[in-house]
Amino acid sequence: METRAIAKYVRMSPTKLQPIADLVRGKDLEEALNILKFTPGKGSELVEKVVKSAAANAENNHDMNPDNLYVAEISINQGPTMKRYRAASHGRAAMIFKRSSHIGVTLKERD
Repeated sequence: METRAIAKYVRMSPTKLQPIADLVRGKDLEEALNILKFTPGKGSELVEKVVKSAAANAENNHDMNPDNLYVAEISINQGPTMKRYRAASHGRAAMIFKRSSHIGVTLKERD
């Protein structure tokens, strides 16, 4: 049995979120939440929110025991990029890319 949660269009680049996802992949739910709680940065708060949502889905929708859950899969995918311009010297324009991400978490029950 497994349960999922997805946060789409998160306004943080995937390269900043990927190392945080690598920290909790394969860990038990309690251990993963503790790691995310004490990891500095905005990215850990965003990933923690999605992990908590997946845990709530497991408990309320699928009647799974939260003590037996672990992070089976966590994926950080690139979302749409907003393109903006900034004035540069000699009348030119410099591109600014505001990247976004999709965070997906799958929790499974240990036997």
